Amino acid sequence: MPDYHDDLRLAHVLADAADATTMERFKALDLKVETKPDLTPVSEADKAAEELIRTSLKRTRPRDAVLGEEFGTEGHGSRRWVIDPIDGTKNYVRGVPVWATLIALTELGEGGDQPVVGLVSAPALNRRWWAAKGGGAYTGRSLSQASRLQVSRVESVRDASFAYSSLHGWEERGMFPGFLELTRDCWRTRGYGDFWPYMMVAEGSVDACAEPELSLWDMAAPAIIVQEAGGTFTGLDGRDGPHSGNALASNGLLHEEVLTYLTA
Repeated sequence: MPDYHDDLRLAHVLADAADATTMERFKALDLKVETKPDLTPVSEADKAAEELIRTSLKRTRPRDAVLGEEFGTEGHGSRRWVIDPIDGTKNYVRGVPVWATLIALTELGEGGDQPVVGLVSAPALNRRWWAAKGGGAYTGRSLSQASRLQVSRVESVRDASFAYSSLHGWEERGMFPGFLELTRDCWRTRGYGDFWPYMMVAEGSVDACAEPELSLWDMAAPAIIVQEAGGTFTGLDGRDGPHSGNALASNGLLHEEVLTYLTA
């Protein structure tokens, strides 16, 4: 199996630089915020963090392609870095500390373009999570100060803690009845949103989470972290990985049962 240690180390360096950029402008009274064509906000910090990461990758990994939320695709090749400079921009612009920079490396293989390295850095929460294919998933402040992640062992929806982002998306896609039934049958539900519930699944503090509409940059890093923590990450169509445009992450033991609710 390939060794992705150098790529993971680079992801930490990139995240350190992005954290400094985003934290400098977090809660700034003069923060500039624009509305994108899809009516979602983008701040000057989103753009600055992605530009910084792209510039560093051009120098350190010139043969690799890059896909970012704010500036699209650049380059070609079997390896591609997938970047979300601020996942949770709506939180960021309102001063809510639940946002993160997501950095992933995907590689073409027998199963298609799949994540092999993922890192999620939430500096306002003072938290970071990461994983590399075959190397396990970890949380901590650095590679040398980390603890290994492991998903929960809950086996039944009735005993499970389920997390989601919002109610609208399920309703808009005609999936609300099944979603609502799932929330009624679960032991506990919470709408944490964005990257955080996926990290909770990897930590074992939440048993499953799902979202009905996502982009690759939202999912690539969380997918490999959940998988390396022993969990399962698929689309709502059951396809492994982050390419379905939506996601269900779980401890694996609950996965098929939760899918049954959401696709009923």
